[in-house]
Amino acid sequence: MKTGRPKTPISLSDPEEEQLKAMVNSRSLPHGLITRARIVLMAAEGSTNNEISKKIGLSHQIVCKWRQRYLKQGLSGLHEELRPGRPRSISDETVALLVRKTLNTKPKDGTHWTIRSIAKQTNLSHPTVHRIWRAFGLQPHRQHHFKLSTDPFFVEKVRDIVGLYLNPPDKAMVLCVDEKSQIQALDRTQPFLPMGLGYVEGVTHDYTRHGTTTLFAALNISTGQVITRCKRHHRHQEYFEFLKHIDTNVPASLDIHLVVDNYATHKHPKIKRWLALHPRYQVHYTPTYASWLNQVEIWFNLITQRAIRRGTFKSVKELITKIELFVHSYNRDTHPFIWTATADSILEKIKRLCQRISETRH
Repeated sequence: MKTGRPKTPISLSDPEEEQLKAMVNSRSLPHGLITRARIVLMAAEGSTNNEISKKIGLSHQIVCKWRQRYLKQGLSGLHEELRPGRPRSISDETVALLVRKTLNTKPKDGTHWTIRSIAKQTNLSHPTVHRIWRAFGLQPHRQHHFKLSTDPFFVEKVRDIVGLYLNPPDKAMVLCVDEKSQIQALDRTQPFLPMGLGYVEGVTHDYTRHGTTTLFAALNISTGQVITRCKRHHRHQEYFEFLKHIDTNVPASLDIHLVVDNYATHKHPKIKRWLALHPRYQVHYTPTYASWLNQVEIWFNLITQRAIRRGTFKSVKELITKIELFVHSYNRDTHPFIWTATADSILEKIKRLCQRISETRH
């Protein structure tokens, strides 16, 4: 039986193998490039061209081609060669002019350039502007929102709270506490149109308000379960009652670490006196403008998306009932949020943002 000419084996160094595996696992590289990297890895493991062809679904000739290309040119050989085509009609100077105009100027009658407005200004076609913007990653219609904390103890507070998340203390419960205020009981003025094949659910844009409620919540970071109470207001009196509710629902043998923000209600003298009389409580305040450090905000987003925003409620009582049903169901089948960010990684990200701001001002 003929087996053909013996194939030159592919031997990969550790860096080459690591780079090829990264290419195979990439979600942004072209599919063709990922397939070629997989061919090389399989060949290096000892698979024959026929075996690779069957597993990947390509012809034997194509597998041979990319195997030989890698042997001759290495990683660069896996990229497609440039093909002849029509000469470019847009010069480098024209492209540079469009990019500079997009980055450094704004239209007189607007806040940002659109494809049509800048095409008219530069005498280019709409598709040309779109291709150039896409090639350089320019998106004038989008904004990235940020807010830097002005807390003088920002670093210390970040390390304190992240330390609680990554290394919770023994014989203690860490609770992320906050309130979601002014949750409206909204009733649409007309019935919903149900979702069907080929069209989405229909809903009127106007509604009737039937009052509001405030949802107090304490998230247990070790189990993901929440302790909640709905109150009419969100004053220190309601927060005080919620703390006493927490106290009755947490075993007396456990210390309690509360992660809260700097809202005045949380620092009211009456609250401070009560906490001082209950030494098992330790309060950890998030930095100003850094509520994203409080894990209960993630849960607030979940209940908003799943139970509140698209709901229809004829009364506040109906809204509270819906919230309580969601909480009961959530606590029966829940899991903790996995916090992976370290204090150093957060501070490094803040540092890069500050550098960008500094560079922009010069």
